[in-house]
Amino acid sequence: MSAESWDGMGVRELGRTGLRVTPVGIGLAALGRPAYITLGREEDLGADRSVAAMRARSWAVLDAALAAGVRYFDVARSYGWAEEFLGGWLRERAIAPGAVTVGSKWGYAYVGGWRMDADRHEVKELSAGQLRRQLDETRELLGEHLSLYQIHSATVESGVLDDQDVLAGLRELRASGVSVGLSTTGPRQADTIDRAVELGLFDTVQATWNLLEPSAGPALDRAHRAGLGVIVKEGVANGRLTAHAAPDALARAAREHGLTPDTLALAAVLARPWAGVVLSGAASVEQFHSNLAAVHVAWDPDLDERLAVLAEEPETYWAARGSLTWQ
Repeated sequence: MSAESWDGMGVRELGRTGLRVTPVGIGLAALGRPAYITLGREEDLGADRSVAAMRARSWAVLDAALAAGVRYFDVARSYGWAEEFLGGWLRERAIAPGAVTVGSKWGYAYVGGWRMDADRHEVKELSAGQLRRQLDETRELLGEHLSLYQIHSATVESGVLDDQDVLAGLRELRASGVSVGLSTTGPRQADTIDRAVELGLFDTVQATWNLLEPSAGPALDRAHRAGLGVIVKEGVANGRLTAHAAPDALARAAREHGLTPDTLALAAVLARPWAGVVLSGAASVEQFHSNLAAVHVAWDPDLDERLAVLAEEPETYWAARGSLTWQ
């Protein structure tokens, strides 16, 4: 780990990639499109979900993150205009390639047409053709800033980790100097992570870990020990671990420590020794600063036992996540 730091955040290398990151990164899943499955968006965003308004909000959050020292930025082809927002911001701020680490993902296409009431907002296709098409699209928007390209929501059941055409495409991309990774989803995240480690191709894994769904923890530890960089998404469980809906045990513990629920929830992620980056999905500058405060929390190990009651069975957690409405 480097001795350098910005605003108290140590700079580290993300696994074996050599990419430089900070403990907190910014994900634009909630800012690149008008609707998403995060609780409380009406309060967080208000009624103006125009492209111009969302671009301005994205840039404000990105500016705040950069000023605070954040050096990892995460987007995806399916996040609406997120790649366009991020690419435009990088050019406008004259940020040189390599000055920050940029990761994107392929496999889902955004089909919501910038409508709140769309029947479908994204469509999944984990094929070699999709990889080629979306890589070209991503490169058009992010250019040389692209540092990491990830399979979006890989699962063992999808067969993508056994698709030789996809794996060959990823090997070719990796040989060109772009790190390759995968994000995981669903109650069998651990199986997907272990399979990815077994393949020896992937440089990073991005997985859901939070106080409600900690089941991937042991597999993420194994991945970390194997040299993969670990990126944690959904650390506040799509808003379920924020002031919008925090369970009583988390709300009480946060109050006792003088923190907000989201700060304490993200501090729990940062306390895991295998966590390389935890993503803030903040929809406003205020939310970002609340998320960022997690880096200054001295984790009390007694909290692990106290908050263990929040953990749900993986099937229960993912069923609840799947029932969240786009808002």
